Amino acid sequence: MKILVVDDEILACNRLKRLLEDENVGEIKTISNPILALDECKETLYDVVFLDISMPQMSGLELANHILEINPKCYIVFQTAYGEYALEAYQRGGMDYLLKPISSQKLQKALEKISLFVQTTNTQNKKIVAKRGQKLYLLDIEDIYYIEADLDEIIVRFKESDGYVKRKISDIERLLKGRNFFRIHRSCIVNVDKIRSLETIEQSKLKISFQGIDSVVTSSKEGAKAFREYLENQSL
Repeated sequence: MKILVVDDEILACNRLKRLLEDENVGEIKTISNPILALDECKETLYDVVFLDISMPQMSGLELANHILEINPKCYIVFQTAYGEYALEAYQRGGMDYLLKPISSQKLQKALEKISLFVQTTNTQNKKIVAKRGQKLYLLDIEDIYYIEADLDEIIVRFKESDGYVKRKISDIERLLKGRNFFRIHRSCIVNVDKIRSLETIEQSKLKISFQGIDSVVTSSKEGAKAFREYLENQSL
């Protein structure tokens, strides 16, 4: 993996680099200036970027936006001493959030998620294996109509049936990044390419129907607003 660490505190930069080197995860570069880091990301597509949130000249949150515009498949990990930034960090496209000081145990857990994400996004023909009773279905990503959370599993809906996968919906959302899927509700992700129609219902929510199947799903109010904006941007 190609990993970039961006932190205006040079000691923190070097410490995280040492921890990453101990895990033998790949090529690691550190930069203490966010402006220079953005230039670097224009030259090199990194698999993972660790970003400090509070930096002069440009915050890590702003920098994440620019990096994801350049490389939507980049895995962003925010690092900060302040827990109050967590929600905004995830809204800005962060896939993980580590509080300083970062322990080797916390880093190892983050690296497990990262490794899964990078392997999947770098594999063009990755299959999702869904189970229904004693039957297993090997599905291409494009075969999926929508995904719903169900306790510690997810339900994957495809044309012939549906099946269960032992994964959290947040993990699957990372795997689907850049594939025209959208999370319309905290418990539901839809394949935009499979949608037949949208209907506005109470509280400005959306009722979504699909091509070739009778199932419908309903967005949250916030999800509907975000999805309308997403569709407007897609049509430009």
